[in-house]
Amino acid sequence: MVTTVSKMKPSPASFLPLVVDYRQKAAAAGRIPTNFLRRELGPTEREILTSRVIDRSLRPLFPEGYCYETQVICNLLAVDGVNDPVMASINAASAALSLSDIPWNGPVGAVRVGFINNEVVINPTRKEQSESSLNLIVTSTKHNLVVMLEASAENILQQDFLKSIKAGVKECQAIVQAIQQLQKHYGKVKRELELPSPPSEELVQAVKSLCEMRLREIFSDHSHDKLSRDVAVQLVRTDVHEKLNKSVGEPVDSHVFSGVFNQICKETFRSMIFEDNVRCDGRTMGQLRNISCQVDLYKPLHGSSLFQRGQTQVFCTVALDSPDSTLKLDPVTILTSGLKEKNFFLHYEFPPYATKEVGRSGPTGRRELGHGALAEKALRPVVPMDFPFTIRLTSEVLESNGSSSMASVCGGSLALMDAGVPISHPVAGVAVGLVSRYEGTDTKHLEDYHLLTDILGIEDYMGDMDFKLAGTKKGITALQADIKVPGLPLKVIMEAVLQATEAKSAIIDIMNETLSKQRKQKDNWPVIEKLEVPPNKRSKFIGMGGSNLKRLMVETGVQVSHVDENTYTIFAPYQSAMDEAKEMIEKLLASERQPELEFGAIYTAKVVEVRDIGVMVTLYPSMNPTLLHNSQLDQRKVSHPSALGLEVGSELQVKYFGRDPVSGMIRLSRKVLQSPASAAIRNLSGNSNS
Repeated sequence: MVTTVSKMKPSPASFLPLVVDYRQKAAAAGRIPTNFLRRELGPTEREILTSRVIDRSLRPLFPEGYCYETQVICNLLAVDGVNDPVMASINAASAALSLSDIPWNGPVGAVRVGFINNEVVINPTRKEQSESSLNLIVTSTKHNLVVMLEASAENILQQDFLKSIKAGVKECQAIVQAIQQLQKHYGKVKRELELPSPPSEELVQAVKSLCEMRLREIFSDHSHDKLSRDVAVQLVRTDVHEKLNKSVGEPVDSHVFSGVFNQICKETFRSMIFEDNVRCDGRTMGQLRNISCQVDLYKPLHGSSLFQRGQTQVFCTVALDSPDSTLKLDPVTILTSGLKEKNFFLHYEFPPYATKEVGRSGPTGRRELGHGALAEKALRPVVPMDFPFTIRLTSEVLESNGSSSMASVCGGSLALMDAGVPISHPVAGVAVGLVSRYEGTDTKHLEDYHLLTDILGIEDYMGDMDFKLAGTKKGITALQADIKVPGLPLKVIMEAVLQATEAKSAIIDIMNETLSKQRKQKDNWPVIEKLEVPPNKRSKFIGMGGSNLKRLMVETGVQVSHVDENTYTIFAPYQSAMDEAKEMIEKLLASERQPELEFGAIYTAKVVEVRDIGVMVTLYPSMNPTLLHNSQLDQRKVSHPSALGLEVGSELQVKYFGRDPVSGMIRLSRKVLQSPASAAIRNLSGNSNS
């Protein structure tokens, strides 16, 4: 169920205040949440990522100047674990907006595209998706215009990838037509869009005459970096505003002035690219920024790298931990994705100082989650599935001027190789931008356009597209296209894929000069070993309430996990910790030589404790006490050992029946000796009676 609500009055914001919330409730899968309160809490990572996909599919088609607060809520009511709820959510959101009175230039249609056995599969089931080498979401509007793309792939070839995009766009048209028919019969009349009165032509011309030439000088000065260019533009903005106030005699509204200045700034920036075929930093359309790479920066880390491209700098670290550290997923995500846990995950951090801002450090935001998920998708196909450790790759952006998520892919690939993780191929990513000219909202017939390789932050902000593509020399592993105009022709998308593919190959060549293959194991490489513990020593090994294992963890950092009946795995962060832990374990398991007990033999047992359910006895001095249950004390029913006159220090004859195969506890019985028997009575001193 998808609902959409929009306020009737515009907000003062200069951007579209659209909020999309996707919620997958456990009840939809017939489950109960497993948290303490047994109810849905905050949104999960999958819910946030799905919300972002829906948002990016809808946002480009809102009319320019639409500043009404709008909320789209997608509630997953039922899920069968076979068909994809994400595609249903995008299409339902498109239908809800089309039927509403909200001004929107839709509808859009969305399909998921798989690639199985060299064949394109539209909307694969969960089982089919697990066999597919491609997971591509295509959102398209009428006239085969692409609105949004998102993909992860198992190193798919470029020609197969392009074929899948074409097939997906074609299938979307049937959904668009169906929603159009629904809108025709049941849609509400779209409300009149109340746009704020445009600024006077005199004000526009005055601002333009005062700032256009100065802006051209700034954008043509290739010596500027991000900060100096921003400062120069801000100085022009402030100076022009002050001059206008003086010439007019009364203050010009700052909000109106900012809108006019920003529009002139954008038009000037874009027109200079068309006129000169040169970008603001002096590069040609397909040229990369200067790239530098470093690895193994800090010896205690398992792996580290520093990747810098222009003024975008990312520091990546790899931590290898025990298999118990895998990321566990929630029940609904397990049902819809087929994944129970992840042994590789990437965390992306974007602190405010990366853009010289002051901000609050708090929980990970939607943007950080989205960028981290994209970089993780790009690297996941080259990481071995059977790797014995859990891998956490952390990417911290130290400086940002565009495409920090793709820098995280490059830095992450280097950090994994530095850590010795046997990835199949190096991976690189690059962002391609777009500036285009078209009439009104008709993007089907672009008058002119330029694709920009490796975009700056200002080119992303002023441009029409942020097309992020990552992959190896051989193929493509991830794609995310944020399109800011009402759809792009397939021709532009195909050219962007080709241009990005060429750029990522050039980046991999540069990365290979620093590190071309994974290192051998470092001195601080983690260690996993197996340990067999005899059943009779398990309680001594584990300790009361697991106290011995906790002490191992605290004192050495070693983690012990139970595998099966007698087998445990020992994980140590490095070899010296493993050696120290082994010494402690040997002391725990070391004991005096224990007499061998003969199955079926009769021994003299000494009572060391009386309990309600039986007596605790020992057969020899160094033995751990074992329970002789009331049911094995006498042929008669015994409710308490005191009924037989047993007390601490009493001695009695018992028969030994070996150890329990599950618990490892000694099995003894006194009851069987009350019937005629021919077994030998053995004393541990060596004397025997028959």
